[in-house]
Amino acid sequence: MSPPTSSPSPERPRKSRVLSIVLWSLVVAAGYGLYSGRLVVPERFNPWAPLDVMATPNLLTSYKLSRARSSPEHCRAALAQTGMQYDVLPDRITAPGCGFENAVRLKSAGVRIGSPLSLSCPMALSFFMWEKHALQPAAQQHFGQRVAAIDHLGSYACRNINRGEGAQPDAAGGARSRHATANALDIAGFTLENGQKITVLNAWPRAADRSAARPQGQMLNDAHAGACRFFNGVLGPDYNAVHRDHFHLETGGYSMCR
Repeated sequence: MSPPTSSPSPERPRKSRVLSIVLWSLVVAAGYGLYSGRLVVPERFNPWAPLDVMATPNLLTSYKLSRARSSPEHCRAALAQTGMQYDVLPDRITAPGCGFENAVRLKSAGVRIGSPLSLSCPMALSFFMWEKHALQPAAQQHFGQRVAAIDHLGSYACRNINRGEGAQPDAAGGARSRHATANALDIAGFTLENGQKITVLNAWPRAADRSAARPQGQMLNDAHAGACRFFNGVLGPDYNAVHRDHFHLETGGYSMCR
């Protein structure tokens, strides 16, 4: 005859519920304290503090960047911290599905960019964050020097996704590219301070031997991976042949890192 089994004590569920209530109360109280300013913590660890574009990124940076990009006022305030030179562009519609709002004409950044870029404020902000916190560290790690210039293939263009040769920008049956709203930028390569050029077309490492790639390939790989932290969408040569010679960087839309 088996010994009688003891039934669980009714005190255990009650204690668990009480503990859960206490923990949630503490979380809510801490959240309110942070939000109201009554609980003081360093701004870089405060999720409600504005984005500091100069601060070393941490676990809250993506959230703060996303929040800044979602508000025209917050985005412009963050962009003003960057030191980049730009003109604010008036909102403009150029064709069905084409045009931009809350955009700037970027004339000068921390690096030479050649011809000015028409970018939405969220795109310009992400560009700065990537250049400062991902691209330059990658160049320093692999070459011990900074990137002096970024070679781009343009930003705003009223066109569809993967437009073929001779296709019209407003051709029926194609979805608009993020370029059509100034939310995308194509990067072809970089020039280091010593004049060395590194292009996506010639230096992108093959997936099979990426760990053994030359410094140029390793830097490109790090720049691509770093872009995924600051942009919603990043496409490179591994995605398809259309991107064999550039990185496509975009804000908004679906999250992708290929």
